[in-house]
Amino acid sequence: MNVLEQSAAVMRVLAHPHRLRICELLMAGRVSVNDLAQHLHIASNAVSQHLNMMKAHGLLTCEREGKTVYYRVSDPRPVWLLQCIRNHARGTAEPVHQAAR
Repeated sequence: MNVLEQSAAVMRVLAHPHRLRICELLMAGRVSVNDLAQHLHIASNAVSQHLNMMKAHGLLTCEREGKTVYYRVSDPRPVWLLQCIRNHARGTAEPVHQAAR
C-alpha cells in the first residue's frame, strides 16, 4: 500500500464526527470509555465500536485497569489531521502549491 492509499484509509476511519472528537479528547492523554461516552453524549457501546475501529487501524492503544479500559492515541496522524482541520477553520491553512508545468 502506498502513502496515498494509507492516508486515504486513515481518513476514511476518521471521517466521522464522533471519531474526530474522540481523537481530540485523547490528545490530552488517556481517557476511559465511560468518560468518552459522557463527553460525546452517546452510549458506551457506541463509543466502544468507534474505538475498536480506530484501534484496528493502529490509531489507538488501550490499557485495562480492573474493569476500566483506557484509550490513548498511538499514531500521530489523527493529531496532524485535527491540526490541519483547525487551521483550515481559522483560515490559516497553508496554501496548496501547484506542481510546475
